[in-house]
Amino acid sequence: MGVKNLWDLLESCKKRVPLHHLQNKRVCVDLSCWMVQLHSVSKSHACVKEKVYLKGLFHRLRALIALNCSLVFVTDGSIPAIKLSTYRRRLNVGKEVAQNETNLQKVTSLRRNMGSEFSCMIKEAKMLGMALGISCLNGIEEAEAQCALLNFESLCDGCFSLDSDIFLFGARTVYRDICLGDGGYVVCYEMTDIERKLGLGRDSLIALSLLLGSDYYQGVHGLGPESACQIVKSIGDKDVLKKIASEGLGWVKKRRGGKNDLGRDDNILKVINAYMKPKCHSADSDIVHKVLAQYTFQRAELQQLCAEFFLWPSEKTDGYILPSVAERDLRRFANLRLTSSKVGLNLPLHEIPVKCPVSEIIKSRRVQGRECYEVSWEGMDGLETSIVPADLIESACHEKILEFEERKAQRKKQNNQKRRPKKKETNSSLAELDLKLQNLLLDNNSLRDEANFNASDSSESVSRITTFMADEADLNTEDLLHPSHDIEHTGLIQNTSNIYSRNKAVSTTGKNEIIDLLSPSPPKKFNFSSKSLQPSDQNIEVINLSDSENDMSVEHKQKTKELRLFLASIRNEIH
Repeated sequence: MGVKNLWDLLESCKKRVPLHHLQNKRVCVDLSCWMVQLHSVSKSHACVKEKVYLKGLFHRLRALIALNCSLVFVTDGSIPAIKLSTYRRRLNVGKEVAQNETNLQKVTSLRRNMGSEFSCMIKEAKMLGMALGISCLNGIEEAEAQCALLNFESLCDGCFSLDSDIFLFGARTVYRDICLGDGGYVVCYEMTDIERKLGLGRDSLIALSLLLGSDYYQGVHGLGPESACQIVKSIGDKDVLKKIASEGLGWVKKRRGGKNDLGRDDNILKVINAYMKPKCHSADSDIVHKVLAQYTFQRAELQQLCAEFFLWPSEKTDGYILPSVAERDLRRFANLRLTSSKVGLNLPLHEIPVKCPVSEIIKSRRVQGRECYEVSWEGMDGLETSIVPADLIESACHEKILEFEERKAQRKKQNNQKRRPKKKETNSSLAELDLKLQNLLLDNNSLRDEANFNASDSSESVSRITTFMADEADLNTEDLLHPSHDIEHTGLIQNTSNIYSRNKAVSTTGKNEIIDLLSPSPPKKFNFSSKSLQPSDQNIEVINLSDSENDMSVEHKQKTKELRLFLASIRNEIH
């Protein structure tokens, strides 16, 4: 519990800082406070049977391990003699013993019941911590007093405790609570803030414990926290304990208008001495040095404990803890490089004696709004890849980021090169389509030219035939039958016959004739006689139908249709 209402008085000094504030720090943990806190969340029989409190401790520890936060468990030793009456009152054992009726000189500290349920929970937590490489210091008496001593002597950077009297033992930085959700945070109190904002030093806080009451003293009945603060501040931090030690607390009642004089209380000096000089392992003792040494992670032992406590297979245990251990090792590597750079030793990554735990960066990630990298690990048995913050990679091995960016650029270049053949194939396809289009146009033009040529040739032939027939109209029968003309006329007739055969259409009838130059017609034999060569009223009309779409040849229509379909397919591909 600590000092009554002290947390309320310190509310203005409370800070909520991100969890990564604890990275690379050494923190002492009042293990009893943590177990009480975790057990209070799950008090049901089922939760106790399934050891939910121990699972909560496991996840809390692995989050801090990933930050390279070195933890030291500190457990309670014997119960101080000055605290026995409070302890009995809490346990409801026997009658409540008034502190002024107890002769503290004859009472010694009481050894705790190590067979209780809570003691068994503490033992399980210590076993789990040892498997994770967390050392444990068994206190002589109060665990918070031992934590405060280590913090006061700068052997740790802060203390985790729920007991407010840890400030009275000399702690400078106290973490009251921890939360792993929403990115994680801790509730922090700094003694410098308490001194600056409230004007309360360590002596003033001890004086408040005497006025308000604590585990060691009942306090002044009817005195509230605000009034107690005013009284202590009016005397001052340097003189308040001297005044209380010399005069007791009688002057407090007189100041408040009370008639009863409390008189001098010898227990007050014992309370002051219990806070100022608690029974703890000294900072330079061998046991403290041993506890502060770095311990290794025991993977096989942890797997066995998690299988026993939580019924987890080894793969599940590894999946939880190995990424945290790998990230911790990377932070230690980053600290090594930082220390080297501070002394002017900036070695390239491949020249550092300690091998970088990261093999390579696989891809960039974003986790809860934070830039991260997925990396593969070097020499991490049971773990291939995991995700770590990008700023950690930057500080530990920025060369890996350069390598990753180079590989990424190379892959992008290769992908662009793979896309280019597709463009070539498209261009080749378009070239083929263009060639096909040209061929169709040539075929179409060739058909038109042939049709026009045939029409022109036929028109010329018919004109020649008409002229010939007109010229011969003046010939008489005798001239036609003269032997000297037979051969000539016979050759002419044959020539005329050949012309009819070469052209597509010439037809003669008794009526006006229409000659279709695009449609073939069988050649006709001409029997030139005197009758046929006589002038007649027959008229030969020549019509060129090559420009008419309706009377195109079948082949011409087919080519035109193909051309239109081809153009339509190109339009569809473009759109």
